[in-house]
Amino acid sequence: MFETLIRRERLPASSGRLRLDQAAAQLFPEYSRAKLQAWIKSGELRVDGQAGKAAARVAPGALIEINAQQTQIASGPESIPLDVRFEDPDFLVVNKPAGLVVHPGAGNPTGTLMNALMHYAPETMGLPRAGIIHRLDKETSGLLMVAKSLTAMTALTRQLADRGIKREYEAIVYGHPAPFGIVDAPIGRHPTHRTKMAVRPLGRASETHFWCLARYGGLAHMRFSLVTGRTHQIRVHMEHLGHPLVGDPVYRQRRGPRLEGVPEFGRQALHARHLELAHPVSGDIVEVNADAPDDFQALLTWARASND
Repeated sequence: MFETLIRRERLPASSGRLRLDQAAAQLFPEYSRAKLQAWIKSGELRVDGQAGKAAARVAPGALIEINAQQTQIASGPESIPLDVRFEDPDFLVVNKPAGLVVHPGAGNPTGTLMNALMHYAPETMGLPRAGIIHRLDKETSGLLMVAKSLTAMTALTRQLADRGIKREYEAIVYGHPAPFGIVDAPIGRHPTHRTKMAVRPLGRASETHFWCLARYGGLAHMRFSLVTGRTHQIRVHMEHLGHPLVGDPVYRQRRGPRLEGVPEFGRQALHARHLELAHPVSGDIVEVNADAPDDFQALLTWARASND
């Protein structure tokens, strides 16, 4: 089934002559650039009633309109338990468990975080991606922001794009990384494995700040702060440094002899532990925290004990 999406926004007089795709991204940040590009190409995104090319310049004050046919989400609300760490009338923050897929897809049409959100907060059903602002990989645990209104979604998405949201993660990695540092290495699609990302000279700018909290034999407990938010960013950057995450099935290197005793860990040891942002309506600072889950803590306990 299909539904008609209609959105209209006027380009501010102070914007200058932007490319159409840039103007659309500025006015409709809740939609991906790929989606906006597709609507421009199909003529479903227009300027003052006229179709245009993505590179065409748009005058300040122009009316940009989306009139598009969208496939409705095939799966609906499902009663799936949620660990809600913050909630008010405008948005909420959930602590996603490892193993829970964020969005429905070909291999996971039901049983996702989106299905759970539509049941828990029915107002999210009318929003793009059910209000989900950013993603976590299936096997990564931790905090995710979810808008409950289009106003909040637009504000949070813009804040994220402007790098105004502080996001901290923790992980357990192999080896002895530096006490602290910055990885400033562009990330793009892997040249031969299309499901993987890799550090690539022509990739998108990607920056990760890291701190080593403790070392335990051949493992290290680390904390990260993201400046950008590329797909698999921490996992790719740590593999690039030679310190892949414990349990990562995709970004890993051959274990050395000193690591043979490390127990199997069924996922990448990565947890989104902290969010700090400006409230999308009031502007007040909101901080949310979530401790790492039991499996992560158990691995840390083992690492400490094995290092005694």
